[in-house]
Amino acid sequence: MAAVITGLVVALLGAVILAGGIWLAVVGGSLFYILMGAGLLLSAYLLLRRRQSALAVYAGLLVVTFIWTLWEVGFDKWQWIPRGALITFIGLWMALPFVVRNLRNADIERGRNPSSSPALLRATVAVIAVLAVGAWFHDPVIVEGELPAQTAGAPATAPGGEAFPAEEWTAYGGTNAGQRYSSLSDIKVDNVKNLKVAWEHHTGDLKGPDDASEYTFEATPLKVNDTLYYCTPHNIVEALDPVTGELKWKFDPGLKPNAIYQHQTCRGVSYFDEALANSAPAVPAGALAPAPAPAADDCARRIIATTVDARMVAISADTGQLCQGFGQGGYVNLLENMPEVREATYMQTSAPLVARSGLIILGGSVADNYYENNTSGVIRAFDARTGAIVWKFDAQKPNETAPLAPGQTYEANSPVAWTTFSADEDLGLVYIPFGNKAPDQFGRNRTEQDEQFVDALVALDIATGQLRWKFQSSYHDLWDRDNPSQPTLIDLPMNGQTIPAVILPTKGGNLFVLNRQDGKPVLPVSEMQVSTETDVPNEKPSPVQPVSSLNFTPPPLTESDMWGVTPVDQLLCRVEFNKRRYDGNPFTPPTIGGSLVYPGNIGVFNWGSVAVDPVNKWLIATPIRLSHLYDVLPRPEGDTDDRLLTEEGTRPLNENLGGPYAVGISQFRSGIGLPCQTPPWGLMAGVDLTTGKTAWMRRNGTVRDQKIMGFTWPIPFPMGIIAHGGTLTTAGGVSFTAATLDNYLRAYDMRTGEKLWEARLPAGGQATPMTYRGSDGKQYVVLAAGGHGSIGTTPGDSVIAYTLE
Repeated sequence: MAAVITGLVVALLGAVILAGGIWLAVVGGSLFYILMGAGLLLSAYLLLRRRQSALAVYAGLLVVTFIWTLWEVGFDKWQWIPRGALITFIGLWMALPFVVRNLRNADIERGRNPSSSPALLRATVAVIAVLAVGAWFHDPVIVEGELPAQTAGAPATAPGGEAFPAEEWTAYGGTNAGQRYSSLSDIKVDNVKNLKVAWEHHTGDLKGPDDASEYTFEATPLKVNDTLYYCTPHNIVEALDPVTGELKWKFDPGLKPNAIYQHQTCRGVSYFDEALANSAPAVPAGALAPAPAPAADDCARRIIATTVDARMVAISADTGQLCQGFGQGGYVNLLENMPEVREATYMQTSAPLVARSGLIILGGSVADNYYENNTSGVIRAFDARTGAIVWKFDAQKPNETAPLAPGQTYEANSPVAWTTFSADEDLGLVYIPFGNKAPDQFGRNRTEQDEQFVDALVALDIATGQLRWKFQSSYHDLWDRDNPSQPTLIDLPMNGQTIPAVILPTKGGNLFVLNRQDGKPVLPVSEMQVSTETDVPNEKPSPVQPVSSLNFTPPPLTESDMWGVTPVDQLLCRVEFNKRRYDGNPFTPPTIGGSLVYPGNIGVFNWGSVAVDPVNKWLIATPIRLSHLYDVLPRPEGDTDDRLLTEEGTRPLNENLGGPYAVGISQFRSGIGLPCQTPPWGLMAGVDLTTGKTAWMRRNGTVRDQKIMGFTWPIPFPMGIIAHGGTLTTAGGVSFTAATLDNYLRAYDMRTGEKLWEARLPAGGQATPMTYRGSDGKQYVVLAAGGHGSIGTTPGDSVIAYTLE
């Protein structure tokens, strides 16, 4: 009976693989699956006839499959899984004595020596098992090396003249330089293993039934004024005691739940202290805004926060009360003078930049791919004391920076900048990473003026908003390759001089290193030729795209890079790969026929940006490798508001309503929900910025906590998983990150990439850690752990502090 049942299982598997193999061959893929399916069916036929020769045939199939696997992917153990794990397991089962006993030995029946088929199969399985164990200790992805330490001492200040954070953490990125670096060194390589939880605070702010699906706790707290400040997904601002985690005060702006929000998140708040502000007034001569008024005593120190429903609020940092002299009763309506405003189409998700001069500078997030026309992407500067607008920068009218006259509106559908900005106040420049304009995947409605600012890093005069320089990270963006990361400022020694640099991480994987005075490349930038062929009428893709010499753009995908848990799901991924248009570079245009875009919509880098050590000139990055499928869906002529993807009354996902096309965008995943491309899907790397060379690279994170066919995977296989969040660097030589999809906070040796410590989190850690010294003299590392709705990590409401025991 065991032989019959085994034969039926093998026959079913063989029939599926043979049929899939024929399908794959028809679309131009590998022929091997036809051979695999035929071999399985022959073994099944012999098993059903209870012939021991089935075992010999199966052993031959294993040998041929193993040789083919080595030819396709070498000694990459994770790529062996879909090709050989299932059929090797079946071979082990077939070689067990109770199966063999059910098989007739034709040689004995004919009076000859017994068949060696069982021994042959057992030996084959044993050899494959030994090689698999050996392959476990080899990883073709890992780069071993060390970052070189610099001999120069630590600079006294960060770029822009701000003190490096130690006791404090005064801005979203530590300072407005966006380095995510602390000069504290109490926690170091040789003692980080002794970190323990000091306290855990629960905000009580959990996702409700009417909240958005992308409900995310991505906040990085500030530590200033002997208090921790941060915001929750409902934009509630909380103030905690940094040593005990006890709540000092809470401010609730009353954000109404709305499932239509594309992003319900708050990445951080900002701080302004009148006593530390520059003596110069925030409003330049000739501006239309009123002169700044001195702050009330209880608002001399204030928290500046924004809300998803597009309000800006000033709160006393001491009491949590509204600053009544700011705007209208403490609030500024950011929808004022905005055109094309629809429900939930203009949001605030990132921390505003607050300059020492007392200017608040912010952009905004628009609803990607909802409508063909969006509201304005205008950048605005407000007085931190009064809330009055000081200047504006609109990419469609870049030379008109004065505030609008009464009754005027900003330019509709101009390119947007939604992430946190950086500033060098010694140079008097603020750095704005622009993204695309709607619709993201079509460029026919873009003017020449638009094209100059789409995906551009723009340097503006802090005081006036005047354009000083710009640099484009891609041309004629058709992929939603907006610049999502806060730029990082660092001073680099080059050719005997110190270069003031700004680093722009991009979704395409480039790290553009530019002179922050004039925008000229510090590390080489070239242009690659790409295809302009498309089946979308009136679309004109750019024939060239910029490429930095420092990049983490993944290698081109091939059919052999398709992945799965079994040969079946891998085979189906191979079929889909061959059906799609893919040019072998990141700039395959979206098409009506269907395209594969790699890297995809989430990008190689996102809002978590990168972190640097400004003393040693090291950069720590967590690049992502995920591909997406793009399908351009033409609407019937004249029916520009008909939905093709979503139902009426629901969020119009990728509909581009008002335009001739919707676009379907999805991660390239197999039927069981895993990425179709081989791991790693996430990496961690260390770069020497003086040379632009990567010194080490590691797989980052495990597949624990991943949902596979409705089940949570329990085993922490270190395959490398995506990281959606940021990284902290410290003078102790330790880097902290917790953004991976498994629920861990980890510490790494920045010099070598060696993992030094990890702690299990109660929820997903899709945020950026920060550190400070408490009044008790201890160094603390703090992380918000609340999960991410869109990528499915464990939800929660924790703010957790760690310190040395």
